[in-house]
Amino acid sequence: MESIVFLEKIVIDPPRAKIYQRLGFKKRTTQIPVNQQKETDSFIDEAVSIISLKGSLLRIPIIKNDGKKIFLAGNLIFDSKKLSSFLSNCEEAVLMGTTAGNTIMEAIKEKTNQDNLAAAVVYDATASEIVDAGLDWIMDYLNQQVRRERKTLLPRHFSAGYADFDLKNQKALYQKLQMGKIGVTITSSFILLPEKSVTAVSGICG
Repeated sequence: MESIVFLEKIVIDPPRAKIYQRLGFKKRTTQIPVNQQKETDSFIDEAVSIISLKGSLLRIPIIKNDGKKIFLAGNLIFDSKKLSSFLSNCEEAVLMGTTAGNTIMEAIKEKTNQDNLAAAVVYDATASEIVDAGLDWIMDYLNQQVRRERKTLLPRHFSAGYADFDLKNQKALYQKLQMGKIGVTITSSFILLPEKSVTAVSGICG
């Protein structure tokens, strides 16, 4: 199977615990004043209301995995021992990407320019966690299909820039996922824009 799926509107509840953790609050040791928590929750809700979470998903057959490189259908090759090990028992690779959209980035910039740094920081943390949670949503979405096929989706995913999976691989992921269609561009240094955009690889085992 090699058919791209575009997910134009992903709706998820904000992962508040992770957002607070990203903001530096520790669940059992940080005491948050009631007023501060109310303000933070309000900023989280504001951020969620202007995030437009979208994604794309592609399954690609693995032609060969020699432990150093993964050869995928469509002449795509990933040179990474760690990724090869990660996908060692898989017959398909799963490419996925999500973006929180540009509106939230504009809002962060606007709050910063207004010296409302508290809001800007919470907006930023919320967007970061939601775009990561978007990958988890895609994994759950795909898992329903994979289970019907009596196959297994790996429980984790692997991103370009991690371990020996060079960041330059982000370009191939971006192109294969056609992320331009969900409003994402990529720089010459392989950084996705809007900034709150991510890609990842997982695998399907028979």
